[in-house]
Amino acid sequence: MKAGKNIRIAVIALFLAIAAVGLGYAMNATGKTGEKAAAQATKATLETVMIPNSFSDLAERVRPGVVNIQVSKNTKDAVMEKFGRNPFGGGSPFGDFFGPFGGFGNRMPERRQQGVGSGFIMDKDGYILTNNHVVEDADKIKVKLADGKEFDGKVVGRDPKTDLALIKIGGSPDLKPLKLGNSDDLKVGSWVLAVGSPFGLEQTVTAGIVSAKGRVIGSGPYDNFIQTDASINPGNSGGPLINMQGEVIGINTAIIASGQGIGFAIPIDMAREIAPQLQKRGHVTRGLLGVTIQDVTPELAKSLGLGTAGGALVSQVMPDESAERAGIKQGDVIVAYDGKKIETSKELPHIVAATPIGKEVAVKVVRDGKELTLKAKIGEMEEEKTVGMKNPDQPALGVSVQNLTPQIARELGVKQTVGVIVSRVETGSPAEEAGIQTGDVILSVNRNHVKNVGEFSREVGKAKQGDGLLLLVQRGQGALFIAVTLK
Repeated sequence: MKAGKNIRIAVIALFLAIAAVGLGYAMNATGKTGEKAAAQATKATLETVMIPNSFSDLAERVRPGVVNIQVSKNTKDAVMEKFGRNPFGGGSPFGDFFGPFGGFGNRMPERRQQGVGSGFIMDKDGYILTNNHVVEDADKIKVKLADGKEFDGKVVGRDPKTDLALIKIGGSPDLKPLKLGNSDDLKVGSWVLAVGSPFGLEQTVTAGIVSAKGRVIGSGPYDNFIQTDASINPGNSGGPLINMQGEVIGINTAIIASGQGIGFAIPIDMAREIAPQLQKRGHVTRGLLGVTIQDVTPELAKSLGLGTAGGALVSQVMPDESAERAGIKQGDVIVAYDGKKIETSKELPHIVAATPIGKEVAVKVVRDGKELTLKAKIGEMEEEKTVGMKNPDQPALGVSVQNLTPQIARELGVKQTVGVIVSRVETGSPAEEAGIQTGDVILSVNRNHVKNVGEFSREVGKAKQGDGLLLLVQRGQGALFIAVTLK
């Protein structure tokens, strides 16, 4: 009996051992299956994130920070022109983008015009960032919040070269400022939202992806646009481009009127640098090196004795400017500036403009196949100035002028490379009544030659109310004298 009992115990123990081993195999198999299932679930989750199911929460979060901007102005024979190349068929890319103002580039009879654009709140003090072409020349600005509240807005500062403007409404703790992101970190293919007032339809949200970065569209010297296929239309101008974290990474600015799904936004990193200057001074101060540059093509690289195409080729050196004083010559290829490598010519203007005035920088150039490092003390770029329109103690002439650069001279087909060019004529001003036009190059005031904006302002500033100014003007291939009586 005892022997049989022992046998039964041994058999039971064996069965238990086999069962335990089987359970272990089963548990191991289940663990592997679980890991596989978890991996598949993670993959599915990632795929779901790449194609969002809904933008509702994000849209609700950012809408309170987006504003509708309504402007009005009186206009007579208004002309909006852009100098420079333009892939948009001759007109400004901003013309069709700014609501019902319309008429950019065309002459119109005097009338009261209405316009609509967008913007976004930067802080609780009431500062709002938008586009310059939304508020330029506006007599009255109304800002409408997402909750329907309306405020009178005033322009704090404008920067036509980047098409940015800062306006202000009354501050309030109820304002919902949007957070600024980092456009440099933005990846092509990333999802984005565009929020604004297309055709006056407030708080419209559209979604798309970043199609490209660093686009040059011929709108100005600092082109560096984000391209997106998020649907943007007239009235979206100045509204924010939002990433999936709810941060502003761009400002919707331009479209190709004949294109579908092709819109452009100013990178927020550029706006972040400019906004404090607009708030403090009302305009932007930029560094000036004093050269005209172009890209180095493979053909040019070969003829210049360069190993590879790259850098910025100096096609012209402006007299009496930083570059000439530093010894930079026509034909030099700038390959580095202030320790930063220059890959293409479009990189250099941005870096120079951001350089503090008076700073001495190292400029590395290639000349006759050899590298040279020169020291340049950066000057100040003279921005467009309005003469006799803002100061109540000064008689009004009524023109905005800027320096005639070699690039503008080439594009206008004029031989002069000095003087000032009229970029805007004020409606009803003495200048308009005398027949001065946008695009005229003013060569002298009262027979005193003017080489730049500073000299022009000084000569005009000598005149008193009722005095006459004799202006020598280059128009096309001809020159004429125009007499203007100041009021």
